[in-house]
Order: sequence, then structure tokens, then C-alpha cells
Amino acid sequence: MKKVNRKLFLIPILAIIGITLTWNTSNSQAQELENSPYIIGIIFDEQGQQIVDAEVSLISNVDSEPLSKTNTQPDGRYNLEVTDRIPDFLSIHIERPHFEKVTLELNQAQIQSLRSGETLSIEDTVLLRRINPAFWIASVIFVIVLVLIATGKLHNTLAAMLGMSLLFIISYIGGYINEDLFIFDFEGSLNYVDWNVIFLIMGMMIVIAIVEKTGIFQWLAFFAYRISGGRMWLLLTILMLITGVASAFLDNVTTMLLMTPISVQIALALGINPLALLMPEVMASNVIGVSTLVGTPTNILIGSYGDISFNDFLTNLTPGVILAFIGLLLYCGLIFRKDLAKAHAPSPLLLEKLAEHGEITQPVHLKKAGWVGLGMVILFVFGEKIHLLPAVTALIGATALLVWIKPNIEEMIEEVDWTTLVFFISLFIVVGAIQEAGLISFIATGISQMVGSSLILSMLAVIWLSAILSTIIANIPFTAAMLPVIGFLTATVPGANTKVLFYCLSVGSAMGGNGSLIGASANMVTAGIAEAAGFRISYGYFLKKGFPALLITVSLATIWLLIRFH
Repeated sequence: MKKVNRKLFLIPILAIIGITLTWNTSNSQAQELENSPYIIGIIFDEQGQQIVDAEVSLISNVDSEPLSKTNTQPDGRYNLEVTDRIPDFLSIHIERPHFEKVTLELNQAQIQSLRSGETLSIEDTVLLRRINPAFWIASVIFVIVLVLIATGKLHNTLAAMLGMSLLFIISYIGGYINEDLFIFDFEGSLNYVDWNVIFLIMGMMIVIAIVEKTGIFQWLAFFAYRISGGRMWLLLTILMLITGVASAFLDNVTTMLLMTPISVQIALALGINPLALLMPEVMASNVIGVSTLVGTPTNILIGSYGDISFNDFLTNLTPGVILAFIGLLLYCGLIFRKDLAKAHAPSPLLLEKLAEHGEITQPVHLKKAGWVGLGMVILFVFGEKIHLLPAVTALIGATALLVWIKPNIEEMIEEVDWTTLVFFISLFIVVGAIQEAGLISFIATGISQMVGSSLILSMLAVIWLSAILSTIIANIPFTAAMLPVIGFLTATVPGANTKVLFYCLSVGSAMGGNGSLIGASANMVTAGIAEAAGFRISYGYFLKKGFPALLITVSLATIWLLIRFH
């Protein structure tokens, strides 16, 4: 009996010892994991832009299997955790498609630091671009898409979709055969789509569809004609001013979404080609929108990167913008004089019919839309203070109207021009391919090498190269690629610390958007709506009318910038 009692007495003692040993082992392992050393660093490209999704591996020379692996974040940083036993030889391998591979050998002092549990910081690493078959394929496909759009052989949307599909076919099938044919995968391509623009357009199309049912656009058409008194030069001036001033406070895409239906109504009432009004309006939108931070998508990018405020844009660019607008107004009056001369006063019957159609048919709905619209304008202007994207404002406004007015939701969704949205998405991906493969990077490198240390040469180069290149490369991705170059020049060129080169980029990229159909988002939106109304704006037509406007407006804005900053 005593032996049994002794055994029973030993059981809890052994249990306590076992629990203690288990706790100590677990605590030791947790402490060891907590004290695991890290290797941190940042990876840049040759323009000083952080590289995202570069694969960083820690490899022992003894064992080829990576001891640790990670990918760089959007800010180019990587964080390698070293949890295994640290061997005597270690190296860091960095690789990413379209860049040269880099191997960094760790010295004994660095290895000893890791063994001591200390975080090891690696000097900034620069990856060099390499020209491989993917570079040439992406560039050729981009040119093919531009040619198809320019010649009108295929619809703009179909041409962009063809280019996008070819990129995916080559990346997935060709990349499986040879890694040098890989451009990007589907997930990677979506990173180049400016979803803010896509959802902004979609939201505003819904808003416009609801507002249009109230008869406000027809009323504005009749009211604008009455104000002008049939004088076409005055009508053109009023419409360009309205469009331009609105673009200074709203995104120019939003402005053209609002103005295009109005202009078509006015033109049809006067018996003229609507393009004689639409072209001057969209060009005025691209010019005057430069004067504020929220006026163009490119200014939003520039303001964020260069830490330039709303008032900075207004103060430094408005005089040059006014000068450029005067030149644009005179040019449009001259170049469209024949079209405008065809205008005729509506017959009494037609005028009566126009007045009848110009009545507000849904005043209650219009009042509600007015309150929602006022709220949207306030959010567009002041939303930057809370980092509210324009797309969010557009979606909130569209949803508010749908809930408050309760129109036929299916009918409103059908009013969205999905063809234009698909074109935008496809084009963003095609342009993203030449960014991914390095074409835009090489262009930016050439600019930085060309300007040297001369401020005047730097200003002229940034303005005019941005303007010319924005006619063949959509200005939003081009501006994003150029920002690191401008940042580098601002820090190295004497006298550039006033951020003048950022303003030069703003003028060049936005006003340069007037040079071609694909130069600015507002151009493509206007073309899409015009085509839906039966009036097609071809690439060649836009180039013929828009490129001289580019030369005039950019020249006048350049004169102001040279006066202001030199």
C-alpha cells in the first residue's frame, strides 16, 4: 500500500518537472525566434525609382537552397528574416525580370553581426536594365497599336485589346519557352491600370445619365445660344472658358464628360459639326487645367511627388496658362472658322421646338442632383486634404443619386460607355508593357544625360520632350516615369530647387496632351462620347488640329516659365 502511495506521490512531481522543461524549451525557442536577425535594404533602378517585386534570396555557398526569401515592397524595401543556423558563407541574390541579376557577398563581419542577433542593413542596391527580346516585343506591339489607332484600320478599343492580348500570349506561352520573352503576368499588368481614372469615368457617366434625364443639358444648349445671340465667336469663347475654368477645379476628364453632351446639343441646333466645338473645348480643358493641383491627373501625380500645393500651382502657372489660352482661343477661331461660318439661326419653328425641348422636365430630380453635385465639387476640391481620390467622390455621388432619385438601375448602368472603359484599361496595359520592359526608363535616362547642369536647357528639354512624347505616350504613365528624373535634376541642376522643372513637366505633359488623340485621358473620353453621338474623332483628325495648338500653347507657357524662374 505504501509503495502505491509513493508512486502516486511521484506522479505530480514528474508532471511539474515535465511542464517546467516544456515551458523552458518553448520559451527558449520563442526567444530565439524573437531574436532572429534581419537583413534589410532598398533596391532602386538607374533613375532612383524604387523597384517593386524584386525577388531577394539569402543563399549559402554550401547549400544552394535559399535560407530565406522575400520580395521588395512598393517602396523598394526588403526584409529578410534569418531563422536557420547561420553558416560561414552567405550571399544575397537579387533578381527581377528585365533587370540584370545581382549577387552581394556578405563579409565575415556582417555574418558575425547576424550571429549576434543584430539587424544587418545593406547599402542601397541599384539594378541595371537589360535589353532582351521582351523589350523589343513590347516596343513593337506598342508601335503597332499606335499605327492601328492612327490609321483607323481598327477601332481604338479593338486595337488596344489586340495589343494587350498579344502581350499576354507572348508572356505566358513565349515566357514558358524562354524567360527572356516574358513581359509581365496578368496580376502584374493590372498594376499599370489607373483605376482611379476608370472608376472616375464610370461614376461620372452614371451621374451624367441621371442628370441628363432632367433636361438640364437641353436647357443649357438653348440658354447658351440665347446668350451668344448667334455670334459664333462669342459662343466658342464662352464654351472654351466654361470648360477651361471647370477643368481647373474638376478633373478634366470629368469636365469633358459634362460638357460634351451640352456641346453636341448646341452644335446640332445650329446645324454645324459638333467637332468644331468639342475640339476647342477639350484643348482648353488640357490647357487651363494645368493651373491647379486637381486640374489634371498629371498634376495630381506631380504635386504628390514634388510636394507642391494647390496654391503653388495656382501662383506659378496661372499667368502662363492665361497667356496660352489666349493663343489657343485665337488659333481655334481661325482653324474652325469655316465650320463655324456654316451656322445658321434656327427657324422660328425649330427655335420653338428647341425652347420646348430646353425646358427642365424633372425639376425635383434636378434639385437633388444639384445638391449632390455641389457636394461632389466640394469633395473634388478639398478631398485632397483627407486623401480622397476623385474616383471615390464620383462613386459616392453616383450612388447617392441612385439611392435618392431611384431611377431604373439597369437603364443607368447601360448608360455607361463600357467601350471607352475597356479602351482605357487595354491602353494602360499596353503602355505598362513598355514601362515594364524599360523603354520609358531608357527615354528618361537619355533626357537626364542630355540636359547636363544648365537650368535653361533643362527647362526647355523637360517642357518640349514631355510635350512631344506625350503625343505618342499617354501622359499619365509618362509623367509617372519622368518624376524620378525630375527629382534628380531638381537636386543637381543649379537653380532648380524652386521646383521649376516640376512645373515644366506639368506644362509639357498636360498641354502636350493636345497633340494627339491618346495624349490625354480627356481626349479619349470626348472621342468616345462623340462617336456614340455619331461624330467620330479619328487619330489623324485630332493630330491635324491639335498639334499646331500644342506648339502655340507650349511656346507661350514656356515664355512665362523662363520669365518667372530665370
